[in-house]
Amino acid sequence: MKKLTLILLLVCMLPKGTYGQTTDDALLRNRLESYFSHYKPIGAQFLRRAHLSACEIDTTERNITILANETFAEQAFTPQSVERIEQEVRKLLVGQYADYSFSILTHNRDIHELIPNRLREKPDKKRQWNNIDYQGAPWVRNVSSPISIRHGLDGRHVALWASHGYYYNIAKEEWEWQRPRLFATSEDLYTQTIVVPYLIPMLENAGAIVFTPRERVWQKEEIIVDNDGSKRNYIEATASNKWKNTPNSGFAFHQGPYVDGENPFQAGTARMVKTTGSKTRYSFVSYQPEFPRTGKYAVYVSYQTLPNSIDDAHYTVWHRGERTEFRINQRMGGGTWVYLGTFEFDKGYSEFNRITLTNHSSKNGVITTDAVRFGGGMGNIQRGDRVSGMPRALEGARYYAQWAGMPYSVYSSKNGQDDYGDDINARSNMVNYLGGGSPFMPDSAGLHVPIELSLAVHSDAGLRRDGRSLIGTLSICTTDFNEGLLGSKVSRLASRDYADALLDGIVTDMRYKYGKWNRREIYDRNYSETRQPEVPSAIIETLSHQNFADMRYALDPNFRFTLARSLYKTTLRFMSEMHNKEYVVTPLAPTNFRISLDNKGMARLEWDGVDDPQEKTASPSGYIIYKGIEGMDFDNGTVVRSRNNYEVRLEPGLLYHFKVAAFNDGGKSFTTETLSAVYQPEAKGNILIINGFNRLSSPAVRFSDTEQGFDLDEDPGVTRGCMPGWMGRQLNFDNNSRSFGDSGDEMAGTFLAGNDFNYVSTHAKAIVAAGKYNIVSASVKAVESKQLPLEQFDMIDLLLGLERDDAHSLVYYKTMKPALQHLLRQYANQGGSLLVSGAYVGSDMKSDEDKNMLAEVLKCQSASPYKAANDSITGMGTTFDFYHQMNEEHYAATAADVINPVGKSFAAMRYADGQTAAVAYQGNDYRALTMGFPFECIKSDKKRNTLMRGMINFLINRQ
Repeated sequence: MKKLTLILLLVCMLPKGTYGQTTDDALLRNRLESYFSHYKPIGAQFLRRAHLSACEIDTTERNITILANETFAEQAFTPQSVERIEQEVRKLLVGQYADYSFSILTHNRDIHELIPNRLREKPDKKRQWNNIDYQGAPWVRNVSSPISIRHGLDGRHVALWASHGYYYNIAKEEWEWQRPRLFATSEDLYTQTIVVPYLIPMLENAGAIVFTPRERVWQKEEIIVDNDGSKRNYIEATASNKWKNTPNSGFAFHQGPYVDGENPFQAGTARMVKTTGSKTRYSFVSYQPEFPRTGKYAVYVSYQTLPNSIDDAHYTVWHRGERTEFRINQRMGGGTWVYLGTFEFDKGYSEFNRITLTNHSSKNGVITTDAVRFGGGMGNIQRGDRVSGMPRALEGARYYAQWAGMPYSVYSSKNGQDDYGDDINARSNMVNYLGGGSPFMPDSAGLHVPIELSLAVHSDAGLRRDGRSLIGTLSICTTDFNEGLLGSKVSRLASRDYADALLDGIVTDMRYKYGKWNRREIYDRNYSETRQPEVPSAIIETLSHQNFADMRYALDPNFRFTLARSLYKTTLRFMSEMHNKEYVVTPLAPTNFRISLDNKGMARLEWDGVDDPQEKTASPSGYIIYKGIEGMDFDNGTVVRSRNNYEVRLEPGLLYHFKVAAFNDGGKSFTTETLSAVYQPEAKGNILIINGFNRLSSPAVRFSDTEQGFDLDEDPGVTRGCMPGWMGRQLNFDNNSRSFGDSGDEMAGTFLAGNDFNYVSTHAKAIVAAGKYNIVSASVKAVESKQLPLEQFDMIDLLLGLERDDAHSLVYYKTMKPALQHLLRQYANQGGSLLVSGAYVGSDMKSDEDKNMLAEVLKCQSASPYKAANDSITGMGTTFDFYHQMNEEHYAATAADVINPVGKSFAAMRYADGQTAAVAYQGNDYRALTMGFPFECIKSDKKRNTLMRGMINFLINRQ
């Protein structure tokens, strides 16, 4: 640093015989200036030009120091690129300087320093943790997990957040979004759709404890149970040790908004009790809420950290009759919300849906307890004269920080006068406050949570008018702050290493998966989210939310999965390398899932493992089978090693649900879809349900020389589960307009339903209500690969949902692929009975072979989409409504199919306008019933049961 300052001074005061004084000097100057001004990094691009800033020639030491501007530092340096640059510069040295040694500096550093540790033959220990590590119990540990993770992120604490959120503009005196409405979304919403459904679960599946400074749950409901509240919901039981108030204030809830500076964690009391080693005589508390509806709710607990707190507080979550146990380290993180997980709970008030905490512990000390929070909730922080009116998850970090009990200085660095600035700073301030006093931030005051990394996920601006050219990915770090050191005195070059690795990983993974992606710069600049954290940190600008070509990828959920997996893999590698540890990448989810059943009630589950061709370590070493019985939540899983099957005896008449995840030493995968099975000893028939609804896609794409964008009315696409990512319909498709991409805001704050991959269970429940039938199920891929013989079934129920070859998805989806068509044709020729339902069952059958299949097997033909506003359908002696408009309850068939009878078939159901909604065929050879809408989209359980009974009677019971 001192030498560089001297160089800059000498540039202006060069003595005789130095740069600029001789012919050789002039020639060298011209060559260097030309080289740097024309320099282009391989495989990337500079937004601005690099150039030569200065040069010092030391004739005594026969050395030349070359200083390039900061743009030159924005490339990825590797040993190979540095060697190439030095070879190219060596050729530029002329005359008397030909044999001089030289060094090249940029952004105050020698370019050799900018080679990341992962690429060095000998890593720079100044940017590793070395002996710095946390050795105690993690903040949160799920002790019901059936696997242990040895080479993943087990016990590692990570801070992660999506970028912006809804905030209060004090100057305008109104709530507004921080980023513009473009292509039906905005950065405020879009980045959440990467972080919440994909990246956070991936890190947690690898064993990490993830903190996010924004509400992480996409749910509007919120129920709080507190010791200061109703004694019906909060119950204490005392054994040998009695509960009493803690010496400090605790949480208390009040109705209505919270004003600036009001801390809910200082408004009430908390409780404490001495621990006991007895497993039979212990005190406990029970938090038993009144749930307004059945569904998934997040669970947050709170407590206080006292001098004699213990690190193994025993919490149990009772969820729909199942239980999941946790150990919480109460020696850290007291006085805020601590996330345990998201679980299914029943509507109403029940001991089978609650949280309990005991004072049983292996340690001597005290257990403390305060409030428990269920759900995500609506924003309740008042700014100006009102609250936001938005779900808390969509608000900026400033407001969640206040609700989470953070000190005023953490969430209001601008004295309450600039919520925009407060929101940006609150993200990092929360990380430092939680991590203060841990080994990674030893000199800071805080809650001792050992957070050792932070990542902010953003999207960037930038426009290419052609609609084809990509902007791509940019990463950001800050190394020139606090004398280049983090809170632990580790070099801030660790942050650059992380930013470099994130960028490299995304480009590598996107090009592998999709054939192309654009690599941009590494910015080493003064950004709050990378300057303030006292641990290695980075911002990843994933892509341009302003550029149509980028957004064609961005709005496809398959892309978001790939992007999140890349971020997870890089984070895993980086954190492992920082500790000099081995790592294993989690496997991908199994495929070809299927269930068979023998005549004694033994169900056989089978699946195929999936290898990741990019990751040698990602092979599965075993599988976790999750089982649920109708009316109960899934259990915590049973481990199966070294085989791809599992047998379980089914109790007669009970409806079982199953899903499977792969695991290895690095953690576990996402699960398969949910399949179901029922055993009936006196069954009237055997029914196979085939899940053919796997589609995930962006909305319909408009792309021409004059129009570009996404048409939600034509096709809203399919997300994985619910999503708040839509701001409103795109209004301007003119790519030459200044307001190109402009969109409405009519959908903002809505969690629109998507594909939950559990619709086999909906069909199975209706079949159970229809009578005694054996039920098994399979993925369509298992059927297509002939892993389940069809001739053994009296009826096949093929659910196709929104499956469709839409011509714009990154993954190929097809309502019925040729292999499936062939098998169904064979099945019908053998006298089988077919029930087929889906929104594109007719319109997606476009080729001659497709149309022949419709006409010859299903006895129908495609007419047109049904897009009328009326949601009602009449047929089989009843009238019912189906989900036809986008909503928060269930995915919608916004463009269901009108299908017409062919030959001897007939219309079995009709839409409100009289067009045919379902076609039935009752031949002497076989029978078929085809619905132009998804059966699971029928709104009423009772109506679904009635219809299924009638359809089964028509298809199987032919008397």
